[in-house]
Amino acid sequence: MSTTSTETAPVSRLKKDAVGLIGVIFMAVATAAPITAMTGNVPIVVGAGNGTGVPAAYLFATIVLTIFSVGYTAMAKHITAAGAFYGYISHGLGQVVGMVAGLLATMAYVVFEASIIGFFAYQANDTFKTLFGLDIHWLWFAMFGLALNMLLTYFDINLTAKVLGVFLITEIFMLGLTAVVTLLHGGGPDGLMAGTLNPANAFRVTGMDVGSVGLGLFMCFWSWVGFESTAMYGEESREPKKIIPIATLVSVVGIGLFYTFVSWMTVAANGHTAPATAAKEFAGIFFNPTETLVGHWAVLLFKILILTGSFACSMAFHNCAARYLYAMGRENLIPGTASTLGKTHPTHGSPHIAGFVQTAVSVVIVLAFFFAGMLPYEHIYTLLAVLGTLAILIVQTLCSFSVIGYFHIKKRHPETANFWRTLVAPLVGGLSMAYVVFLLFQNQKAAAGDVASNTAFFHAIPWIVVVLALAGAGTALYLKARNPQKYAIIGRIVLEDTVERN
Repeated sequence: MSTTSTETAPVSRLKKDAVGLIGVIFMAVATAAPITAMTGNVPIVVGAGNGTGVPAAYLFATIVLTIFSVGYTAMAKHITAAGAFYGYISHGLGQVVGMVAGLLATMAYVVFEASIIGFFAYQANDTFKTLFGLDIHWLWFAMFGLALNMLLTYFDINLTAKVLGVFLITEIFMLGLTAVVTLLHGGGPDGLMAGTLNPANAFRVTGMDVGSVGLGLFMCFWSWVGFESTAMYGEESREPKKIIPIATLVSVVGIGLFYTFVSWMTVAANGHTAPATAAKEFAGIFFNPTETLVGHWAVLLFKILILTGSFACSMAFHNCAARYLYAMGRENLIPGTASTLGKTHPTHGSPHIAGFVQTAVSVVIVLAFFFAGMLPYEHIYTLLAVLGTLAILIVQTLCSFSVIGYFHIKKRHPETANFWRTLVAPLVGGLSMAYVVFLLFQNQKAAAGDVASNTAFFHAIPWIVVVLALAGAGTALYLKARNPQKYAIIGRIVLEDTVERN
């Protein structure tokens, strides 16, 4: 049974003690998708952003997100909910803001699966043509990926953790292989280029005449999207009060240091010509050094692991979306959803119905783009990634300020409240995340690309977020006036052993 902070309310709960610390870390890091983030974002940062200053930009992002995580993990010690941001913000800033955050976060994770499936389908089509000479339409790969996600996530969360763990280890091995060989080789034509790690390079364009610092920084932050998913698995993890804070910090710092090292070695392997190479060949800044330093076999393996890595990322987002739909459904704010979206499998303890719904929505999204004549990478991946990232960054910003509201305005858990940890760190983190939101608005056309930014959907992105936020606020205010009992439980259903008590 699960319960709420205001009343006892039996719900169909997720499988308890299903996954440990390593499993949670694997799923969080897989959601961030290192190989997709590196091969998809680093060339953009190098070719159109900070130039050779990309390692410094990743180092800066690591520091900011670590500061954000300090407050986030403080909340995780007291609130364990599948809705993560939804539950945290509801407790810290109230049900109205919580409902806004819940809808935005749910929408973000719902579209993220379709977005990454677009990238997966594009890579699959290209890989099969390159390796086997088969030109299979990308739509078949997209439908196959969505069906496989639905099947694998139907079972115990442990199965998902094991599958993602295998994919994650292989993609980290591939990225690390070329990076380590480059390090041992003493770098490329210009040596190791240690100066690229200078923090000042995060705020200026280096190594080329034209670039955008804002675009570079935003793309770096984009590379972490999904790390916060650790909290979503709290109800299914062993000792969530201990596991979730540790998993979050390990994920953020581990991902950050790895991204910084890989981007540094990638720049070093290419030398001062890295910006020109990235602008001309895109992923060539990874493939060319791998071909030279490791061998052609490694390039082929690299391409295959980009494919499997993107699939793993889509599966991780499927899990996230299903848990958000489940978390909102079990509150029964819309009559009947508790017995559908809020229901878990009697044997596997998975949010299987929410998973089916998530798959159906993703299929509709992909088909809508297909019948509109749009492409899997240029449109599905980029447009939905910009939409989801805008929403999730806004929610992350709200989450930082909810820590202050929870510990210092509502004065909950004074034994945990701390001037630096629950006030200064969340304030700095919140303001920094707000700056990243500004960077996205400032550079959203460049982030989406020339092809996608000319579509009507691109211009509708900010309005989709605004309309959804207004719908969330309106729903909460309506319930507050007409059904106070339902209003009281918005974002408040948490695991029974961490229930909030007055």
